[in-house]
Amino acid sequence: MAKMNLKKVVSRFLIPKFLVTIYYFLKFRAKVSTSAEVELTNNILLGKGSAIGSFTKVKATDGKFLLGERGGIATGCFISPGEAGIEIGKNFVCGPNVVITSSNYITDQKNVHFEDQGVTSKGIKIGNNVWIGGGSVILDGTVIGDNSIVVANSLVNRRFKSDVVIQGNPAKVLITR
Repeated sequence: MAKMNLKKVVSRFLIPKFLVTIYYFLKFRAKVSTSAEVELTNNILLGKGSAIGSFTKVKATDGKFLLGERGGIATGCFISPGEAGIEIGKNFVCGPNVVITSSNYITDQKNVHFEDQGVTSKGIKIGNNVWIGGGSVILDGTVIGDNSIVVANSLVNRRFKSDVVIQGNPAKVLITR
């Protein structure tokens, strides 16, 4: 356990960000900003031509993060796959300040701190040719089908078929494309 924690500390704090940028470019031909915080782990798989913007954090300690070819993640996003992971298809476009997290606290017991109750993870799947507008939040268990658009500042927490525009808190289908 101590060995794993030491490895995590070294990976997060002691490896210069420019080396992380070079690593992901050489391994996947992906562009990771030197201002992004992306962990060095086998849990992150980036498609060719994908890009991760400045001040974005990708913390894939617990599960896999797969970003398809030409996937673009803008500035200031937070991505945290739980054990079930996050899978995003090709030609993904993500606006700034988006949160995508595939874990959730267990909340069964009253008067017990949430962190003491553990977490669940169902995973997140986002299809090909999806655009997520800035400020949106994508929560655990979400499925977004191909060719869909999430309007800015939406909260997505359920399954949506392909070819839809969704909006709101919680998000609902606005139109079918």
